[in-house]
Amino acid sequence: MENADSFKDGKTAEEKAIDDWLPVTSARNAKWYYSAFHNVTAMVGAGVLSLPYALSELGWGPGVVVLVLSWIITLYTLWQMVEMHEFLPGKRLDRYHELGQAAFGEKLGLWIVVPQQLIVEVGTCIVYMVTGGKSLQKFQQSVCPTCKPIKTSYFILIFGSVHFVLCLLPNFNSIAGVSLAAAVMSLSYSSIAWIASLLKGIHQDVDYSYRDKTTGGNVLNFFSALGDVAFAFAGHNVVLEIQATIPSTPQIPSKKPMWKGVVVAYIVVALCYFPVALVGYYIFGNSVDDNILITLEKPNWLIAMANLFVVIHVIGGYQIFSMPVFDMVETFFVKQLKFKPCTQLRMVVRFTYVGLTLFIAIALPFFGGLLGFFGGFALAPTSYYLPCIIWLIVVKPRRFSRSWWINWICIVLGVLLMILAPIGGLKTIIASSRNYKFFA
Repeated sequence: MENADSFKDGKTAEEKAIDDWLPVTSARNAKWYYSAFHNVTAMVGAGVLSLPYALSELGWGPGVVVLVLSWIITLYTLWQMVEMHEFLPGKRLDRYHELGQAAFGEKLGLWIVVPQQLIVEVGTCIVYMVTGGKSLQKFQQSVCPTCKPIKTSYFILIFGSVHFVLCLLPNFNSIAGVSLAAAVMSLSYSSIAWIASLLKGIHQDVDYSYRDKTTGGNVLNFFSALGDVAFAFAGHNVVLEIQATIPSTPQIPSKKPMWKGVVVAYIVVALCYFPVALVGYYIFGNSVDDNILITLEKPNWLIAMANLFVVIHVIGGYQIFSMPVFDMVETFFVKQLKFKPCTQLRMVVRFTYVGLTLFIAIALPFFGGLLGFFGGFALAPTSYYLPCIIWLIVVKPRRFSRSWWINWICIVLGVLLMILAPIGGLKTIIASSRNYKFFA
């Protein structure tokens, strides 16, 4: 399948050898359904369980509007990225920063895209370390409520140790099985969350009024909830890297199978997000916790199973978000520093990365609360409006045409999200800071 990809032509033997070794470009034989479950794994994080809480801070009307708009806008910007993957004749833009360089220039493109992409990917990996550890802890507590409590940091350590093995899988295609399991798990625990809520029945004295007693508090909660919703649509940071694994010929360009997979993925995203958010808020109102599984409490076996599904899902999610980081670092070593592509280099790079994210997760088990603040700066641009800016630069739609207006509306909404979400995130950090414990 490798030589079926006509876009490899024109490269030297050394460049081809490096491409054949690097994680993103080493295998070009992925099927359309790889795109589907990779995108589901990247998009549907454990953050789906906090959507009822976000809805309780947004209110019924604005909450539904924000969810629907986010789904539509991010599907549109994802379509743009899929279309732009091969917009340069004879060249594939296999990485997000390569698309940025095509639009903004070699140096500026790197500075605009790479820091934002790294904040999202590294931040998500740390959050997944924490989430995986805490979900393991909840699983243990559900299965054995009388057992002696074990520190969260030990569970994070157990969860993190899995990645010292899985990180050695060389590329996206090699983690396809892990990613498929993760995608199935995300649909499973999302279904458990909303079906168990429905079976529990509407909460007695359910209250749909805003959580805070003051207008200022409710406004800040509203901004914070925007950040939670933005975090739920973070899959754009790995989409070009996923598309790079699909073969492309002039007859069947990679955008066709890729888009087919994306559409399936977004249907699954809708099946996960909307029922959990709407049913969870409808049943519990503003008494819902920031993780709906905590609100459900019983039956024990079902909550234990849901938490185990979360663990399996974030194992796959960690791998999907790590792969572009591995690719960036390994590319730097072999292309800039002229290291020889070898297994030893790969082991050093990947073990170091897993070790660092594991250490930060153990040291800052409250990192998820911080990501709402930092993530707002990077999540909104990379998912909501950076593809629109690049589209305006490279595709150049006619001024005041429908495409031009749609892109500018997305840019304005995305910039507002980037400004407002961190304000709410800062309020959450300040309010929760007294409960923060290092190495908990």
